[in-house]
Amino acid sequence: MPPHPERSANATRFYIDGAWVAPAGASVITVVNPATEAPLGTIAAGGAADVDLAVRAARKAFAAFSETTREFRLGLLREILAGYQKRAEELAWALTREMGVAISYARAMQVHLGARHIEAAISVLEHYPFEAREGAVTVRREPIGVCALITPWNWPLNQIACKVAPALAAGCTVVLKPSELSPYSALLFAEILAEAGVPAGVFNLVNGTGDAVGAALSSHPEVDMVSITGSTRAGVLVAQAAAPTVKRVTQELGGKSPNILLPDADFEVAVAKGVAGAFRNNGQSCSAPTRMLVPVERLAEVELLARAAAEAMVVGDPTDERTQLGPLANAGQFRKVQALIQAGIDESATLVTGGVGRPEGLSQGYFVRPTVFSRVLPDMTIAREEIFGPVLSILAYRDEDEAVAIANDTIYGLSSYVQSRDPEHALRVARRIRAGQVHVNYPEWSAFAAFGGYRRSGNGREYGRAGFEEFLETKSMLGLPA
Repeated sequence: MPPHPERSANATRFYIDGAWVAPAGASVITVVNPATEAPLGTIAAGGAADVDLAVRAARKAFAAFSETTREFRLGLLREILAGYQKRAEELAWALTREMGVAISYARAMQVHLGARHIEAAISVLEHYPFEAREGAVTVRREPIGVCALITPWNWPLNQIACKVAPALAAGCTVVLKPSELSPYSALLFAEILAEAGVPAGVFNLVNGTGDAVGAALSSHPEVDMVSITGSTRAGVLVAQAAAPTVKRVTQELGGKSPNILLPDADFEVAVAKGVAGAFRNNGQSCSAPTRMLVPVERLAEVELLARAAAEAMVVGDPTDERTQLGPLANAGQFRKVQALIQAGIDESATLVTGGVGRPEGLSQGYFVRPTVFSRVLPDMTIAREEIFGPVLSILAYRDEDEAVAIANDTIYGLSSYVQSRDPEHALRVARRIRAGQVHVNYPEWSAFAAFGGYRRSGNGREYGRAGFEEFLETKSMLGLPA
């Protein structure tokens, strides 16, 4: 097992202005191993003074970094990518210990996708037209400035990489506030950037809570933009704090994604993959297909297929290579998921498999039984609230119009899924769904597919060119010769 970042001296320091520095205060936060419920280590808990120091460093660095060449920033990103790949195994083990994701999944998905975001930022930067003629106008796109990046505990590296890489590619400087619940992978990421030669002040990291560090960043007058991934509640608080200084705010928030299985789908494949998708990352994915919509006449068949798929999941020690589902990432999430499973039972949804409590043989850790409910009605709690655990709700529809209506009957609109043997049929349905992404027949993930939501799933987009452009301002210059 690689070295433990929680034992590093950097765990109780912040990375500001190119150096690891002591916090202004003495407060610490205990990080818990979700598989054992035992303390894993402590991190420094920052406050307004630490945020101000980091923001001032980023502001000072912006003037020079924003004027660096495309070639300079490409070289920097390639060094970051090389360092990231070199420490991939160390990153994977940090994720497993801090948030409980199975080590095989940490390698294959959590760490792997982070690298793809860095590669995507490189690809976009290589050919992006920062200045171009549009009619009689010369349009210039410039870095927006100092960016506060607030990232979640469920996909720590993915969300750090998909924000930091395009921000640096655009020429912005950043202050990162990772989740205090899964902070060690972020500290390793900071070490990678330091080793890659990122200029002082361009990248800064301050650990702490949302109430302290997140609020200070969101309201800081020298921050030009806030990009947050988190709950809808957190996104609202950030937007409110940012409003007096009229910052740009991009938000990737909650989701309750529908998965429509059209009558012509291959149900054996579609149900098994749908269960796996809903349970990926221990069910802690905002874009997971947690509402499976099926024709009413196929409901009994789907229940059998979903039960078999869920009960085949291997739940246990996340350090075991055979494990597919580890524990939930923290105690608060464990309590929330248990309460929502009980709500499903209390509201008379049919419990196909799973239920409240830990899986058999597991007496400690935040482990949840893979759970499938069927005959779920659209107004039930489990059909409306984001559960964020390995819990699938199966809803029946009578015809295609009803399926689309149920899919769109949500306050969210982050992602969605359609299964059909007929691509044209799937496309017609996909066009009717109000969501930022539609996945047809479980396609391969792409770091270039713009990611973000409608309604309370957020504002703005991440990934690829769309995510890159969130970090740019547009300047129109008139009266210049063609």
